[in-house]
Amino acid sequence: MDFSRQEYWGGLPFPSPGQNSGALNSDAEEYQPPIWKSYLYQLQQEAPRPKRIVCPGEVENRPKYYGREFHGIISREKADELLGGVEGAYILRESQRQPGCYTLALRFGNQTLNYRLFYDGKHFVGEKRFESIHDLVTDGLITLYIETKASEYISKMTTNPIYEHIGYATLLREKVSRRLSRSKNESRKASVTNEEHTAVEKISSLVRRAALTHNDNHFNYEKTHNFKVHTFRGPHWCEYCANFMWGLIAQGVRCSDCGLNVHKQCSKHVPNDCQPDLKRIKKVYCCDLTTLVKAHNTQRPMVVDICIREIEARGLKSEGLYRVSGFTEHIEDVKMAFDRDGEKADISASIYPDINIITGALKLYFRDLPIPVITYDTYSKFIEAAKISNADERLEAVHEVLMLLPPAHYETLRYLMIHLKKVTMNEKDNFMNAENLGIVFGPTLMRPPEDSTLTTLHDMRYQKLIVQILIENEDVLF
Repeated sequence: MDFSRQEYWGGLPFPSPGQNSGALNSDAEEYQPPIWKSYLYQLQQEAPRPKRIVCPGEVENRPKYYGREFHGIISREKADELLGGVEGAYILRESQRQPGCYTLALRFGNQTLNYRLFYDGKHFVGEKRFESIHDLVTDGLITLYIETKASEYISKMTTNPIYEHIGYATLLREKVSRRLSRSKNESRKASVTNEEHTAVEKISSLVRRAALTHNDNHFNYEKTHNFKVHTFRGPHWCEYCANFMWGLIAQGVRCSDCGLNVHKQCSKHVPNDCQPDLKRIKKVYCCDLTTLVKAHNTQRPMVVDICIREIEARGLKSEGLYRVSGFTEHIEDVKMAFDRDGEKADISASIYPDINIITGALKLYFRDLPIPVITYDTYSKFIEAAKISNADERLEAVHEVLMLLPPAHYETLRYLMIHLKKVTMNEKDNFMNAENLGIVFGPTLMRPPEDSTLTTLHDMRYQKLIVQILIENEDVLF
């Protein structure tokens, strides 16, 4: 791939130092982009280009996924001779010692390097998979060249990151914060995603993170980034160390929740400060709890607030509240309404007159969480606390474990327990006391880390007891 020499910022072209930044509109007109570090980009441009050494004759039994660069069964010495000392030259050969095994012979650094070659629909010698041998060799030459020329530089890339010193965001930060603050009582979705033609859409995830961090309406729960290996089309720079992300494919990782782009080695140093972007959050149900509340900029998942408001408005006296099930298809309708409409979902009595549909939708939300409200990390500690016979010691142990919950999980659990306490206060009408609710919510709020039916059955009485304790002592524990 022949990268142009135009500098890029977060994938968007930007003027070189000395040029004005008029290409960025609106609020960004006053904004001067950062000077990204170009050393690794220049090295990629200097890396040797692949030179395919074609076999002059037709080779019998040539694998259909290899081209004329395949020379059949030849020795290492013959391969070295064919490469002729030309930097970047390569051939493919079949091993003399192990027929059916294939080797890439590549000339680099005045020596011939031999790599075992594999194919599973794509070509690979390591983790990266390529559509063609040419791309594999191109990427390999870039990596070899950069790691040879800049090994010490690469080892020190993370020592002076721009991530915590984002001075270049200062001019935008104040304006973006004001824009977000004006939307304080509006939908988070409206405030972040509906401005498709503003500078906010054009700035990198790094600048967006800075703006949100300084927004007074932001609930500052800690959240780890959800990094996944990513192939960038066109030149990209790491938003942690400001260095170029080299190679043809899988040059770095991208957070699937906020869009932050960094080197794989830099991702280990990025703080747990992910600010999820609503454009990347596709649904409400089955979404990580902390991710959802940070994306919507709320203390708790909006589905919890909306359902509990509706239940307390018209259902506290309903017999068998939370124990009686609503129609499954109607509960699924509520789920789809939240996934589709978010906080604008209509779950009023005119649409769903049966309150058990709303309680069912709330329980389903908790069951669908990838990490339960009472997290896998704290599960065994809660179970051990429930086994303590002395009531005072047991309560103290439960309180200590509560403090280990992630903030968003703690806040959601606190709010739910306050609500369930109100349910028990109407026991004479709904016949639901703390023990009954413990039976319902125990397996809903906490699940063992290992998917074991035996463990689940064995722990059910302790799950029930934990929820019962939380309800009866919510004023003391939270």
